Amino acid sequence: MRITAKGQLTIPAEIREQLGLLPETEVEFRVEGQAVRILKARTTKKGRSRGEAAVARLRGSGSVRMSTDQILALTRR
Repeated sequence: MRITAKGQLTIPAEIREQLGLLPETEVEFRVEGQAVRILKARTTKKGRSRGEAAVARLRGSGSVRMSTDQILALTRR
């Protein structure tokens, strides 16, 4: 494996799958002696968990102008 001129490298698919490293997953780097460990970050750059970050990205993106009661009424038909 080789690091690119921009300092990037590709984590092999089998390792990403095994560790659940999905696109947009925040990671941390830790130097331990002569080794570097890559860890899934517990929070995002803004201090939120992945779930909180996902909700924040979706907030305000709905385009339907209905109240919650109106939407629930549609599901109860």
